[in-house]
Amino acid sequence: MKTREELIFTTVVYPTEWSETNALLMVESIRAFAGSLSQAPIWCFVPQYGKKLTARAVDRLTKLDATLMPYDIELEVARFFFAADIRAAGLAESTATGKTDLLVWLNSNTIILKEPHAFILRDDKNMGYRPVHHTNVGSVYDTPLDPFWTLVYNYCNVPEDRVFPMEAHIDGQNLRPYFNAGMLIIRPDKKLFKAWHDTFFKVYQEPDLQNLYKQDERYMIFIHQALLSGIILKIFKQDEIQELPSIYNYPVHLHGEDVTTNRPAILDELITIRHEGFYQDPDWQQKMPATDTLKQWLIEKLPKY
Repeated sequence: MKTREELIFTTVVYPTEWSETNALLMVESIRAFAGSLSQAPIWCFVPQYGKKLTARAVDRLTKLDATLMPYDIELEVARFFFAADIRAAGLAESTATGKTDLLVWLNSNTIILKEPHAFILRDDKNMGYRPVHHTNVGSVYDTPLDPFWTLVYNYCNVPEDRVFPMEAHIDGQNLRPYFNAGMLIIRPDKKLFKAWHDTFFKVYQEPDLQNLYKQDERYMIFIHQALLSGIILKIFKQDEIQELPSIYNYPVHLHGEDVTTNRPAILDELITIRHEGFYQDPDWQQKMPATDTLKQWLIEKLPKY
């Protein structure tokens, strides 16, 4: 009997049609296309704040051998952008410690298209990542730190010598390290998510940040990702982390904005993709740059609500 897994997939599923649909597509895609990793455990963390997952989603996730892991969170906390995700990440890491070598943290709007070989990190790497999709509130590398990032670096005690240039996935801008929070491969024993969790819940309502939230709501939306970036820089040296190729975590909803040389002709070239509910557009089949084979698979697997 296997006592320790090589890898465990984990995500958060909210009791909404959008989140359930995304999670079902993600889990189906792992089971269908992840190759040697297709039978790895999948943990679906489900926040408990009143609403429940639909019986249809529970039944289908269970049949796909995903493990539903309910966890408590106050409704008021869950209302803050991504707070429930961070709570789940901390729980996933602590639960996985001693049970697996690698924990793959995926936002549920991920679809796996081919075996993600790069999820199996080299022995000398403690984290795998992709940069953010585009600059947004990111800090451009050759410009001074703005008040938002100054606060983030102070809260996280970021060593100056660990800051390096990182190219955003779609707009190609050189940024200070800004990691995408929707796909991370970690070693649970390094306690990265615990540090992220503890720092976020300690500072996210600080008055200095509240003032910035009022100036630009994007700071409120992305403080989780900025603090993650600061914590990564605090914990790991650059040679301990591994940037995955651009065929991972590709944002299909930004395909038309991709100005880089890595822009794919069709989605079938990619390993994992992110989306923003493509299926909500009635014309998605005509617009999606993908083969009929992939489109047909998506049609078959999309839940019928």
